[in-house]
Amino acid sequence: MNREVGADGVETGSAARSEAPAAGAAGTAESHGATDRRLAADRRKRTLHALLYGNFHPRRREPRRCGEAILSGIDWYAPQWLAIAVLIVVLSCVDAALTLSLIEHGAYEMNPVMASLLGGSATAFTAVKIGLTATGVVLLTVLVRMRAFGKIPVALILYLVLLGYAVLVTYEVRLLDQTLRPF
Repeated sequence: MNREVGADGVETGSAARSEAPAAGAAGTAESHGATDRRLAADRRKRTLHALLYGNFHPRRREPRRCGEAILSGIDWYAPQWLAIAVLIVVLSCVDAALTLSLIEHGAYEMNPVMASLLGGSATAFTAVKIGLTATGVVLLTVLVRMRAFGKIPVALILYLVLLGYAVLVTYEVRLLDQTLRPF
């Protein structure tokens, strides 16, 4: 066995390293007056509880480190993003209803992808339209603190999507008003 004494008088070498785990295994937590928390049930095995508890008691409101720009950096978002996301999805639903109403009155869908869905059924059109919008909004909300392409704040993109839907719904309401108004 190699026994060496360092400059600070502490024994180092293979003998000291092999004895260290045995000394630590005796329960250093109890020797310092702390309780051993490992006796409780493993919290990682209670996934549903962790998800529900974390949803109502979020801890991470900002990334841990300055340069941390990963998706799992936070688990809490400002309430304004929920409001914006809900408004966008509601405006998407209104847009779908107005589009179907306008088509009944002789208009046509300008988006070729959505126009192909209109040939099938109104239910499929509405489901795909709202589903795509909701998926995009959830993705943008998760990325809200990041920058798209390293330059454009994703928060700005969410505001622009909301503004775009507001303008589109206003335009469709005016079109519908003109088609329903007698000459």
